[in-house]
Amino acid sequence: QVQLVESGGGLVQPGGSLKLSCAASGSIFVINAMGWYRQAPGKQRELVAVIISGGSTNYGDSVKGRFTISRDNTKNTVYLQMSSLKPEDTAVYYCHALVNTRLYWGQGTQVTVSS
Repeated sequence: QVQLVESGGGLVQPGGSLKLSCAASGSIFVINAMGWYRQAPGKQRELVAVIISGGSTNYGDSVKGRFTISRDNTKNTVYLQMSSLKPEDTAVYYCHALVNTRLYWGQGTQVTVSS
């Protein structure tokens, strides 16, 4: 089994920054990809960013240029640096990881952007 533990959510003012972390642990042989989705109330879950094993990244259109995903392979951890945050970025952010060809999800962390 693999566990994903997220941290770093919270309340931030518009224009501010926040950094999320997600650490994978357990029976890990290979991590093919890690990333983040988010879900706002009444909306579908959407891709925020993903980074694959080779280092390539992909971002949702709404966060391009504002969010940066990175990964520390030695710690099996993925990070999401969020800048220039907007109220519409308010959502529960879920870490996901493709580990040993299986998809795992974290429990989610709340990010609220409000003045």
